[in-house]
Amino acid sequence: MDRHIPFETLHNFRDLGGYPTSSGHRVRAGRLFRADSLGKLRPDTPDWDRFLALGVGTVIDLRHPWEAEARGRVPEHSSFAYRNLSIEHRPYDQAALTPDVDPGPYLSARFMEVAEDGTKEIAAALELVAEAEQGLVFHCASGKDRTGQLAALVLSLLGVPDEVIIEDFSLTELATPALLADWRARNDGRSPAWPSFGRAPESVMRLFLTALRARYGSVEAYVTDALGMNAQALSATLRTRLLEPAPTVWPELTHRRAQPQDAPLLVRLRDTAALWQLARGIEQWQPGEKTEAHFVDRMREGEVWLAYADSSLVGAWELWWDDPAAWGPRPPEAGYIHRLMTTPHTAPPGAGRRMLAQAESRIAAAGLPYARLDCLSNNPRLRAYYESAGYTAVGEQRAKQGGTGSPYAVTLLEKRLG
Repeated sequence: MDRHIPFETLHNFRDLGGYPTSSGHRVRAGRLFRADSLGKLRPDTPDWDRFLALGVGTVIDLRHPWEAEARGRVPEHSSFAYRNLSIEHRPYDQAALTPDVDPGPYLSARFMEVAEDGTKEIAAALELVAEAEQGLVFHCASGKDRTGQLAALVLSLLGVPDEVIIEDFSLTELATPALLADWRARNDGRSPAWPSFGRAPESVMRLFLTALRARYGSVEAYVTDALGMNAQALSATLRTRLLEPAPTVWPELTHRRAQPQDAPLLVRLRDTAALWQLARGIEQWQPGEKTEAHFVDRMREGEVWLAYADSSLVGAWELWWDDPAAWGPRPPEAGYIHRLMTTPHTAPPGAGRRMLAQAESRIAAAGLPYARLDCLSNNPRLRAYYESAGYTAVGEQRAKQGGTGSPYAVTLLEKRLG
């Protein structure tokens, strides 16, 4: 479910495997990784053993040489080669930026500087990725900007859609609290002056991809004209080495009722789903809106269920037995389904519909005739999804109170069971 591979000292180490391409393939798992600084690794530690077990044959360090010297580089080991390719030529201090700086326009402009200044190093990095016969990891300091920019170029050449590239960039948001804690620990407990330090809003990558195409026409044209590479041949080599057919057979789903110790997992799943939505221009959820306490409360007052394919988590949902905020006072005649969510790119096709059916079966087993749910009134895509599953719009609540305290309008949908 979680692209972040757990380490004690690394906070933003991710596998790029599983992302879909426009050709119907997907990126192979265990071949291409992105990370924050591997200089935090130390031999003879569990983190070091975990890293070596990944089978990485090449490490690309995108930091300035002085950064690697001051903060350390990955320890040497006979199993992999190390290359330092500083793609950024005009360093800047994000922590010292003033609060009025909008991260979207500011960082996307820095990305364009890197794209034009670091052509030699970017070309060399792309060649290493294309030539790698084992796993390869590239990293900078926090695994966000320079790392995110190289990831965007590689994924684009592999045929991964823009919205997935934007989503991949924004997943650093899940690591931001830990990255901030590291910065404070290095700086006597102070906080950065810039409130957006460590953040990765989707607008940054969206604006960068737009600017790159406005200047060069396409990512392939940038690779050809600015980097001096054969973009067609490079793309073909990358696809041969890093893509595989999408699965055609998937395991059946199993379900279990969530327990309080599952609350951190549910928060992570919801925040990941929120980032997926934002990358596609859907502003239904925001990361950080629901805490562990929310899910524990829902377990106590109703039910929360987890869905698995084999041993992998693929989704979850909440089941309430009343919902006065949306539906007002009602007799006990329905179950109310909330937060139906699946893991992006790794859930089997149709997992959401199957989880919805499982929730409906729980309601029917309780002897209630209706399944009810709601969605934002300005989200026609989600409404159409529920209508295709047999739900009918029966009203609208124009001022539902949510966890943020701001009222919003929702469409009320209902399905008669049995």
